[in-house]
Amino acid sequence: MKNYINKIIYYMVGTRVTASLRSRVTAMFSTVVILCGSIASCDYLSVDKYFTDELKIDSIFASRRYIEAYMWEAAGMFPNETHFMVGNYTPGPFACDEGFSLANTTNQVGLGYILGEISAKNLSSFRTSYNTYYKIIRKCNTILNRIDEAADMTTADRFNILGNTRFIRAYAYYRLLLDFGPPIILGDDLPNSNEDLGYYDRPRSTYDEAVEYICGELEEVAAWLPETVSIMEFGRPTKGAAWGLIAKVRLFHASPLFNGGDAARACFGDWRRTTDDAQYVSQSYDENRWAVAAAAAKRLINTGKYKLFTVEADDQTPALPENIISDPDYYNSWEDGGAAGIDHFHSYADMFTGEAVITVNPEYVWARNCNSTDLRLNLAFPVKNGGYNTMGVTQKVIDAYAMADGRTIYDASLDYPYSENGFTTSVKTFSGYQLNAGVYNMYNNREMRFYASIGFSECHWPMSSATDVGNYNQTITYYYDAPNGKTGHETGRMVPATGYVCKKFVHPTDALQGTNRRTMNKSYAMIRYADVLLWYAEALNNLTANHIVELGAESYTLDRNIEEIRLAFNQVRHRAGLPGLTYAELADASKIQELIERERMIEFLYENHRYFDVRRWGIYEKSEGEAIMGMNIDSPKEGFYRRSIPNTSRITQRIVAKRMVFLPLPLDEVRRLPSLDQNPGWEK
Repeated sequence: MKNYINKIIYYMVGTRVTASLRSRVTAMFSTVVILCGSIASCDYLSVDKYFTDELKIDSIFASRRYIEAYMWEAAGMFPNETHFMVGNYTPGPFACDEGFSLANTTNQVGLGYILGEISAKNLSSFRTSYNTYYKIIRKCNTILNRIDEAADMTTADRFNILGNTRFIRAYAYYRLLLDFGPPIILGDDLPNSNEDLGYYDRPRSTYDEAVEYICGELEEVAAWLPETVSIMEFGRPTKGAAWGLIAKVRLFHASPLFNGGDAARACFGDWRRTTDDAQYVSQSYDENRWAVAAAAAKRLINTGKYKLFTVEADDQTPALPENIISDPDYYNSWEDGGAAGIDHFHSYADMFTGEAVITVNPEYVWARNCNSTDLRLNLAFPVKNGGYNTMGVTQKVIDAYAMADGRTIYDASLDYPYSENGFTTSVKTFSGYQLNAGVYNMYNNREMRFYASIGFSECHWPMSSATDVGNYNQTITYYYDAPNGKTGHETGRMVPATGYVCKKFVHPTDALQGTNRRTMNKSYAMIRYADVLLWYAEALNNLTANHIVELGAESYTLDRNIEEIRLAFNQVRHRAGLPGLTYAELADASKIQELIERERMIEFLYENHRYFDVRRWGIYEKSEGEAIMGMNIDSPKEGFYRRSIPNTSRITQRIVAKRMVFLPLPLDEVRRLPSLDQNPGWEK
């Protein structure tokens, strides 16, 4: 009950849920629960402070304010976007090569997915997501079919409700497309209840049809959505959110898995719609899709509304590495296109820890408030300090982080050397971060995003809100015989399987146990401006000719402009304190794609992007086929620092198969509706 009330309040007013606010809504909620049982035609709860015992379903559509409340209740049905690790609505990090865990798969359903526990017969929580999206779509269609019944509806009110309702509906289709593939598109239809089964039998759209429908809806409603929303309404749709979703959908549409070529043929070459033999996924490559994706990203860039979040440098900010000659802009100030004058650790870390002011962050194209429970900080926290200790990060990710001067671990410089021998001999402090003495040299001299994101053995955890000894200023280790290692818990499972955890969302003051403990409120971005910049660079990089794209009222002329690629990509690198692309790299499109793939792995670690990226790029089987590696958690310190495959049968149980590109549709629905084709490789 409490979590449901919280969600309703958030989507109705977009504010943090206080105890007093919850108590007022709970009282109202109890009344509506009684009401809901008496409304036969109302399948889903409608909540608004104006509702009374006498309110009937028809009365909702007699009043503008009731319709608006009904609309926000539909939005409140979406699964919390932060729940991609536990209580999964989508497979998430544990279903790809950025994460691994020894924890129970009952809650970590994405892990169960790659271990073969999910099938068309048993979709677990994914079935709830699938059903919920169609319930949301039906509620939106109910609004669209009955909106004109409200006599007190002004023109402005009408466009406001239409814009938000159609955005909510498009977002539901977007989520279906990402996880389950092409959906059944209902348009504005509102199917009757209690009809014969044949009445409900409809075919799925093709991927192309779904993309055009979603983007067409969002293009139209963008004109009706506000440029900005108030702090109290933070998280509600804006024009930028609509344009951002269009840019993302267009990028996926252009990507190899969905745009002809080897990847599309391998996964979908034989997948045809039984009703008309149409290919569900196009088998013909179309370069213009990349141009459309580039134009969609460029449109957001051109608004000038968004920029990367930065924090000004201070006396604790480390100096930029010297002797960087590959990037002519590197030593310029941030305002002049360089990396100087900002604190690179805080410019990245503060977005995720809750330190930055959430509601005015210029990097958020679309984001929402959340808290430590939503982001499951307990999965990262040490078991001896109130956590579950299970949010494992793979060695592949660790190795992808650059050295401080931007070089890889494989070509490290003498100034910032990389070594897998020995330990640091003194404490280093920078940007408020403490790198202990005795840290394995593999973790020394790394880029700032590494320290902002990764918890490793001998890592310092401040947990400074706690005030009793043992619950703050702790050095955490994951050796076999350490308190947070395998012997530290009776099950032996509450330990990071790889010897690393993701600390990205942990504020230095966050503590889960101890006197005066507290955790900072957080935020989660569905779309960040860093995403937009890398989308733009990737889309341009795939062009081989000039293209003219009409998007809305604007015309865009696009080609593989290396200066545009460089400026977009380099902003992300400079914010991290690293030099950007060289002109030698820019001359090679395949090299740029490789660098974009690595940059996205690092920049968006545990933000629920990697699972989808490796699929759309057509590299899923290759990336997932590589062995999961980490440190040797079955050894004391003497043998811990050795690259190892985790000692668990889960490694051999991990499934890598083409069918895993999409979740299956529920088997009972596929068998009930003759025109509903199953996703390739799953039970029919």
